[in-house]
Amino acid sequence: MRPLLPLCLWRGAARPRLRPARRITRTQSSSAPTALRALACLSIGILAALLLASCGKRDTATGAGSSARGTTDGLLHVSVGSEPTDLDPHVVTSLSEARILPTLFEALVNFDPDTLAPTPGLAERWDVSDDGLTYTFHLRETQWSNGEPLVAQDVIDSWQRVLTPSLAADYAYFFYVIRGAEDFHKGRAKNFSGVGLVAPDSRTLVVTLTHPTPYFLQILLNSPWRPVNVRAIARVGEAFQRGTRWTRPENIVTSGPFRLREWTPHQHIRVEKSPTYWDAANVQLPGLAFYPTDSVDAEERAFRAGQLHVTYSVSLSKLTTYRRDQAASLRIDDYVNTFLFRFNTRKAPLDNPALRRALSLAIDREIITEKILKGGQKPAASFTPPNIPGYTPPMRPVRDLAAARRLLAEAGYADGKGLPPLEILYNNSEINRIVAEAIQEMWRRDLGITATLVNQEYKVVFANRRTGSYQILLGDWVADYLDPTTFLDLWRSDSGNNHTGWSSADYDALMNRAKATVDPAQRAALLQQAETLMLDAAPIAPIYFNTHVYLLSPSVRGWKPSPMDHIDYRHVSLAP
Repeated sequence: MRPLLPLCLWRGAARPRLRPARRITRTQSSSAPTALRALACLSIGILAALLLASCGKRDTATGAGSSARGTTDGLLHVSVGSEPTDLDPHVVTSLSEARILPTLFEALVNFDPDTLAPTPGLAERWDVSDDGLTYTFHLRETQWSNGEPLVAQDVIDSWQRVLTPSLAADYAYFFYVIRGAEDFHKGRAKNFSGVGLVAPDSRTLVVTLTHPTPYFLQILLNSPWRPVNVRAIARVGEAFQRGTRWTRPENIVTSGPFRLREWTPHQHIRVEKSPTYWDAANVQLPGLAFYPTDSVDAEERAFRAGQLHVTYSVSLSKLTTYRRDQAASLRIDDYVNTFLFRFNTRKAPLDNPALRRALSLAIDREIITEKILKGGQKPAASFTPPNIPGYTPPMRPVRDLAAARRLLAEAGYADGKGLPPLEILYNNSEINRIVAEAIQEMWRRDLGITATLVNQEYKVVFANRRTGSYQILLGDWVADYLDPTTFLDLWRSDSGNNHTGWSSADYDALMNRAKATVDPAQRAALLQQAETLMLDAAPIAPIYFNTHVYLLSPSVRGWKPSPMDHIDYRHVSLAP
């Protein structure tokens, strides 16, 4: 592994090089790591002990990162996990990009991290009609980073861009809450003027919804809703296509508290305080440096060396040590996040729901959460996490080996006989690898099933997910807002984030009925029916409800993540 270099200053010094993405590797269950072979012989509980055994005295974090000693440039240095696929807020879907984009693009509405109450963003105030269908936003007088005024029509143009089919925006279905948006996106209406968006003047935006949407203001915080300067994009290339170079530092036009200074792929992204931002006087940091890395060990070493203020996660082998010796640096935050397997239902043998249910029921989720991860995660008995207000998800057994074996025989593969090897795809992440290896061994030991592990960098995994080029895909989903539909809309037939090939007219009908239902109890009941139907069909296997476990330097002030892991960097500062 490449040694870490000293952190660069803002201009011209050596750069820290966290390990780049690994090449594709494949692991057969017959050559599983020693810990997993021991798991088969001595029980899965041994795995955790072996994973933690490597944590010796020399790795003890004594004063680690307490002042981020290497970061003398005043910037906040943050690890973001996988390399971003893009910085276009209308096409990205990963967490690494979601950590960066709020620095560059302002939302119409922000949120207080303590109360989740809406606060002004690009809109200084807003009105909501008595029937909950019309939102009138009064935009503040502000400008883009190139000096152009930011006006209400810019918001309409941005949302038209998301809904234009040629962009193939995965989150376009988010906008179906707006009257006429679904018809335009699906080609049933050719004229965008039929969509419920009007700008009576340069600083007024009127949005008409299809139905009352109590979480509408929360949705606006997410990347697809953040306005972009479509005119500036068109100067670089086709504004309604992916892949133009408009997000490069020399081309990008932004509206957020920071502007893009440098993007060196697989090394770093740097942003600096924007002088054109409407609230620049209250932005504390001169800038931030974001680092992609797939190695939790590399980022932990960088943290101990004072080269990072914030890590993306924590190595499982170091978790106990930080709890014991450096508790002030260890963060375990609540998180509305589910890890899951997606099954590609388009092709045999995973077009068989009995096989999919068997695979799910054979996963020992309690071992994964309690013996391996040990960061407060919980076994997932549903897809929707239990901490969403006003909704109780339907529960399924977290493990039922007898039922799994019965379903496997029903699918025609008793004791695993006749079933070709299955392939589990995951992005470069050491925690993903450990979880995948554990499940690989569970299936081998308990069902007689052989599984191959394939890891790729996130960009490749994302592309393969979109095209259905996988069998079983390990991933996760973080809530975009606090409502069960942020999870359940994924499995609609028209969802741009489904990617399993599974669709159900009955499921879509239940979701549509819930959408049109005002009574909260009736709406929740319909959503429970929809989730039950989906869990029975098993296009996915929920694995665990996650927490966010990471390292944060005590020198960081004003760090207040929401349950969706949104950070308002405007209020973050560094102690002297």
